[in-house]
Amino acid sequence: MSHSMDHHYMQGTYDFALVAFSYIVAVVASFTVLDLVDRISSSRGWHRWGWLAFGSAAMGLGVWSMHFVGMLAFSLPVPVAYDMVTVVLSVVAVVLGSFIALFIVGKKKIGWKQLLSGGFLLASGISAMHYVGMDAMQIHITYKPLYFAISILIAVVASIVALWLSLYFSSGKDRWRRWKKLGSGLVMGAAVVGMHYTGMYAAEFHTIGMDESSGAMLDQKLLAYVIAGVTLVTLGLSLVGIYISNRFTSKESELEVSEKWYKSLFENNQDGIIAVDLDYRIIGFNEAACELVGVKGDALHNQKVDFIFPMIVEEEREYTQQKFLASLSGVLQRYETALYHQDGRRVELSVINAPVELNGEVVGNYIIARDITEDKRSKEKIQHQAHHDELTGLPNRRRFNQILDEQIRSSTSPFAIMVLDIDRFKMINDSLGHTYGDIFLQEVSSRIQKVVEGSKVTLSRMGGDEFTLLCHDSFDQHSTSVLAESIIRQISLPYRLKDNDFYVTASIGIAVYPIDGEDAVELLQNADTAMYEVKKNGKNGCRFYSRELNEQLQEKIGLEADLRRAIEQEELFLYYQPQIRSIDSRMIGVEALVRWNHPDKGVISPGVFIPIAEETGLIYSLGSWVLREACHQMKAWHDAGGPLIPVSVNLSSQQFHQENLAEYIIAILEETGLDAQYLELEITESMMMDPVVSKDILDKLTDLGVRISLDDFGTGYSSLSYLKQLPIHKLKIDRSFISDIVKNTNDKAIVATIISMAQHLNMDVVAEGIETQEQLDILTHNDCQKIQGYYYSKPLPAADVENAFFVPQRNLGRLG
Repeated sequence: MSHSMDHHYMQGTYDFALVAFSYIVAVVASFTVLDLVDRISSSRGWHRWGWLAFGSAAMGLGVWSMHFVGMLAFSLPVPVAYDMVTVVLSVVAVVLGSFIALFIVGKKKIGWKQLLSGGFLLASGISAMHYVGMDAMQIHITYKPLYFAISILIAVVASIVALWLSLYFSSGKDRWRRWKKLGSGLVMGAAVVGMHYTGMYAAEFHTIGMDESSGAMLDQKLLAYVIAGVTLVTLGLSLVGIYISNRFTSKESELEVSEKWYKSLFENNQDGIIAVDLDYRIIGFNEAACELVGVKGDALHNQKVDFIFPMIVEEEREYTQQKFLASLSGVLQRYETALYHQDGRRVELSVINAPVELNGEVVGNYIIARDITEDKRSKEKIQHQAHHDELTGLPNRRRFNQILDEQIRSSTSPFAIMVLDIDRFKMINDSLGHTYGDIFLQEVSSRIQKVVEGSKVTLSRMGGDEFTLLCHDSFDQHSTSVLAESIIRQISLPYRLKDNDFYVTASIGIAVYPIDGEDAVELLQNADTAMYEVKKNGKNGCRFYSRELNEQLQEKIGLEADLRRAIEQEELFLYYQPQIRSIDSRMIGVEALVRWNHPDKGVISPGVFIPIAEETGLIYSLGSWVLREACHQMKAWHDAGGPLIPVSVNLSSQQFHQENLAEYIIAILEETGLDAQYLELEITESMMMDPVVSKDILDKLTDLGVRISLDDFGTGYSSLSYLKQLPIHKLKIDRSFISDIVKNTNDKAIVATIISMAQHLNMDVVAEGIETQEQLDILTHNDCQKIQGYYYSKPLPAADVENAFFVPQRNLGRLG
């Protein structure tokens, strides 16, 4: 607008093919710009500057090419020359504007201020390019102000919209993204073309003042196609370059992301990881690996793996090296080992040696190590608890059985096992409580361990107060006996508990492999058998198992099974031994004695089967049968006119201490119809160890009218004071005092004292076991008139009692 206004202007015409071509160039240029903004925003460092330069050149040349083709599509009636310097300046203007605009907006995130300023700069470059390029035409040009302003506005709006669209589509990842960008290119191309042709429409070309041009004369049509073609090829190559670059960048980005993931996993892994190449050199490691061995990172850097092997505990070192070398052959290795940390502590490790392969060849491996020290300790603790007694720390039953099985499998010579049981432990546990019972068992365990210390003996606690000992040395009867006796002596020493001394003894049973058993179950069972035999015979001792003992046990087991059936099959029967008054030889009572007519063994003495009944609990049903049968028989004799005498029945300790004994006696008396005064219950001194309990029971029985007889007097442990406290009606002098009374003055004195004492206490006295006249004479001389023994009669069946003692009443018969 440096020229004066003139109304003589020329009208130009357009080549619409070139106009369309210019639009295509604008679209391709716009699409390229959108891609470049995205590429610039994702680049860093010198890559970013390179893409800025390339992007601004591509964008500037594309827009300039579209402008120049558009100008060449416009034809005036007169030839027009171009000032090439000015043309170049127009290119520089648009490239520089593009560079500054892309620099501002080519970031991941921008605000509206950056977007607007970048749009204005880009619009300035485009506008400057357009009007500087128009000025290159060596012809007088004026502009219509309105359309000039509109063209500038179109450039600004188009630039801002184009940049906004490039930012908008760069954040998307959907499959329509490229098509959306193409659509944006079409819009932006239309805007750029609209700006150009609006500017061209604003121009007026004047003929006045035209001079001979010194500029270059161009073949407009040919040049337009050449410029457009070159530009399209250039922009196409740019797009291809961008596409290829994006592909490579995408791969690089994926590799970079993958590497970052791997690096994060590697560095933050709680397991120690060391990478080793084929030269055994450490080429990578994480912080956890340094902490495992207790060194700083620079100590491992570029070291040989041999740097670590000396830290491995000596017994695991060779094995660990073998596993490491095996992994280099391509086989994954898993194992456990241990090393010494730099602070001296032992670290247990779970290790994986993972081979690394490239193109099918092993290039190294990873040593992945985890600290399992605490886990191993926990497992060992659980394992120890599962196989050891919590109270004493000794091996428990399970562990002892394992050790015994191992000994049996590996033994080539006999060895012994012992089963030990504490006698009277229940007394300590019941009187002092379980806490002191536990203290006592710990002391017992400690004493036994002191005895076996230094010898090849495994001591274990099987439970309760039962211990077992496995002697690993070859069996020697003498040394085994000496060891058992030493243990018994130690256990028998006093125990200080709750300010009192307590005394216990021990019973030990011994079995020998393979003589007494070829497996653990049989050995323990036979040692148990020997131990119970010790208890049966007075406790406080030891005994070897023997075949005779086994035969006795088997016989006892067989008798127990037969005894359970004996009552149901009516194999039991009663004998009655008369009690005689010596002055007139009259029967004053009978004692009921049970017998067993075994179908195979014949008549079995009560001394054989009564202890079995007491051990197994059969004594209750057996005692009930005896008591009921005796009462039935006595009632039958009374009803038949026989003498009104009592029947004596022995009570076992279990029967005496059973609940509701009085009610149980009443029920039997009511069932049989026998008057209570004709029932005499015989008890022993051992049943009266607790006088308070005994007195309560005896008082209830006495209140019923039942008489109480104290059997085997003088052989028990009771105090004589019990005789005045308890309601006892009769004393029975034990046969052990009678058998030697003729020769032994001590027995004679004891018997005389018992008789005298009983008379002064208003008690009846019966002497048992009288077999001779001499014995009878001594007793009668001491005023003992009630006799029981073979001198008068052995135990007889009911019918024989009737025939011998109910004369002249022959018609009684047995009415039971």
